[in-house]
Amino acid sequence: MACASRSKCAKKKSESGKKEIHGAIVAIVTPFKNGEVDEEGLRNLIEWQIKSGTHCIVPCGTTGESATLSHEEHMKVVEITIDQVKGRVPVIAGTGSNSTEETIILTKHAKKAGADAALVITPYYNKPSQEGLYQHFMTVAKECKFPMILYNVPGRTGVNMLPATVARCAKNRYVIGIKEATGSLKQVSDVIRMCPKNFIVLSGDDFTAFPTLAIGGKGVISVASNVMPKEMANMMNYFFKGDIDKSRRLHYKLFPLFEALFFETNPVPAKTALALMGKIDSDEVRLPLAPMLDANKERLVEVLKSLKLIK
Repeated sequence: MACASRSKCAKKKSESGKKEIHGAIVAIVTPFKNGEVDEEGLRNLIEWQIKSGTHCIVPCGTTGESATLSHEEHMKVVEITIDQVKGRVPVIAGTGSNSTEETIILTKHAKKAGADAALVITPYYNKPSQEGLYQHFMTVAKECKFPMILYNVPGRTGVNMLPATVARCAKNRYVIGIKEATGSLKQVSDVIRMCPKNFIVLSGDDFTAFPTLAIGGKGVISVASNVMPKEMANMMNYFFKGDIDKSRRLHYKLFPLFEALFFETNPVPAKTALALMGKIDSDEVRLPLAPMLDANKERLVEVLKSLKLIK
């Protein structure tokens, strides 16, 4: 019954012309200037992303430094993004927290603000059991009644949401997909195998984006799209058109960037790259994140030069 409900829901969305969640989905950085959210900088980044062909935008994800945004700032960033996008591509608002109550507050705000879906991370620090994870997501679904993409990133949260738990959650009509950031193609394969056919499985790591497509995934929530949005979108477009060779070539062209953007903790290298490229005014991050070490910055510069992103 739950699967049928999701199918009807997906069909209605398609008929109404609502854009599909797939492809190159940028986990957009949150630009700061003098300690404050740089609204103009964020709006400019969004425009560049859309003009470059990015398929969808995620504000307030890990790359958007959601962990150090106040509730007011978090909501402001979501509202700015929705306002600037103006329905041209889907907006998936990051709304997760280690508190179920806080997650509900942020998800209800995203729904009211006009987002297309919420990206909800597994609660971090608490280290809930698989049953705790299930109860968390079911409570958010019940209270918010809003499309939700689960976000599994054990390297950040300290807990791995197992495929059986994902499949259990996927029976709920509001749980429409998952961002799988374990880096394990076995786990991605198990999720795809165990969940409904129209369940949206997205890579949570750029280096597994192409392989994830090959085993049935629908796209990637990407850090690299911040820096090379056109190429990331084209990698997805070529794959979906059946031109696997061109898609694969872009995967290997972009691979040095995938590595460089994790020379230090994300989003520090991404913001540094964007500032070097002149796309944002400042590479400012919030403590406890710190600016890149000079040695790592030099390594990043060499990769950006090799990709002709800076001179």
